[in-house]
Amino acid sequence: MAVPPNLIGFVESAGLTGVAYGPDSGEQIIAVAAFVRNLTKVQNPLTLLRAAKELYVGGWAEMGKTLAALADGADLLMTGQTYHGVVANVAEYYDIPLAALHHFPMRINGQIKIPSVPTPAFLMRSAMKATVRFYSAVSKEVDRTQRRELGLPPAAAPAGQRMLEREVPEIQAYDQALFPGLASEWNGQRPFVGALTMQLHTEPNDELESWIAAGTPPIYFGFGSTPVQSPTETVAMISDACAELGERALIYSPATDSPGSNPLPHEDHVKLVGLVNYSTILPMCRAVVHHGGAGTTAAGLRAGMPTLILWDVADQPIWAGAVQRLKVGSAKRFTNITRTSLIKHLRRILAPECVARAGEIATRMTNPAAAVAAAADLLEDTVRLKA
Repeated sequence: MAVPPNLIGFVESAGLTGVAYGPDSGEQIIAVAAFVRNLTKVQNPLTLLRAAKELYVGGWAEMGKTLAALADGADLLMTGQTYHGVVANVAEYYDIPLAALHHFPMRINGQIKIPSVPTPAFLMRSAMKATVRFYSAVSKEVDRTQRRELGLPPAAAPAGQRMLEREVPEIQAYDQALFPGLASEWNGQRPFVGALTMQLHTEPNDELESWIAAGTPPIYFGFGSTPVQSPTETVAMISDACAELGERALIYSPATDSPGSNPLPHEDHVKLVGLVNYSTILPMCRAVVHHGGAGTTAAGLRAGMPTLILWDVADQPIWAGAVQRLKVGSAKRFTNITRTSLIKHLRRILAPECVARAGEIATRMTNPAAAVAAAADLLEDTVRLKA
C-alpha cells in the first residue's frame, strides 16, 4: 500500500506492506490550513498560483515513479481524493482497472451546504466547477510531464473527466442519507457504501468507563488532526462552558498518549483521555463536539449523538453544513468559538428535538461491516469486468 511516509507504521500494524508515497499528510494538513487562511489576504495571483502548485502537486513526479514501479502486474489501482491524476496515468499506462474512494462528495453537485454562507445549488455547482478548473490549471504541467515520460499522449481532459468517461467506479464512503438528493443528482453513477472503519480491537478501558458511569453522560470533545493552537485555553473554555450547563466533559488530549508529558490542568467534571474506541465510548456520551472530519462525523451519527462541529478547513465545513441541514447538530468555525458561543451551541444540540433527530438518523446509517463488504464487492467486480 502506497501511503504518506507518516502512515507507514499504521499500515504495517494492519499486516500490510507500506511504501512511502507523497508528502507527510500531517504536515500537509497544516499547510492546507495556512494556505486557506492566506486566501483572504491581498496577494499577487502568480504568488497564489505558485503556492497552490507547491501544496497540491508537490511530489507528483516522485509519486508517479514510485507508483509505476509498484503497479506492474497489479489487478487494480485504487486512488483516494488527492493526486488522482497520478494514479489515473499509471493505470492507463499499464491498462489496469482503476477505482476511486471518496470520503465526501467532491464531484460537482448542488447538495453541499456551507455554514453561514448562502449556497444555493446553482452557486455550489459553479464554485465546484471553478475549483476543478483551478486544479486542472495547477496540475496541467506535471500531468503532461508524467504522461510524456510514460509514453502516453497528452490528455484531452482533466483526470476527473477522463475517469468519468472511462466509467471508473468512484466509491462514496459515506452515507447518502447525509446528503439528501445527491444520489438522484448523480443518477446512480457513483455507488454509496457508507463510512468505512477498520473496527480495530482496543483493550477495554475500565477506568474510563467507570468515570462515565459515575455521573451523567458526558459531552465528548475531540479535534482529531486539526491543530489546536492553545490547548490549555481550549480545555479551560470547555470546562467553563460545561460547568455553566451542569454537564461533564470528556476531552481527547493527544498529550495523554505521550509518555512523560504534563497533563493539562482541568476540573473534576472534566476528564482528559487519549485515543478511544468510538464505537464503545460515544454511545455512552450525551453529545459530541469535534472538528468535522468524515470519520468522526460518521462515528458520532452512528452512535445517535447530536453533534457540534467546530470546523476549520478541507472537508470539515461540508460535514458542518450537513449536520445543520439535517438538524442533527450545529456548527461554528473553530477560530471564532468563544465561551459564550460554545454555551449557545451546546444548548442548541442538547435540545430534545435535536437529540431525537440524531437518534432517527442513526437508524439510517450503514452498518460498518456492511460498508466494508460493499466496498470490497465493488472493487472485485471492477477486476472481474476487466477480465
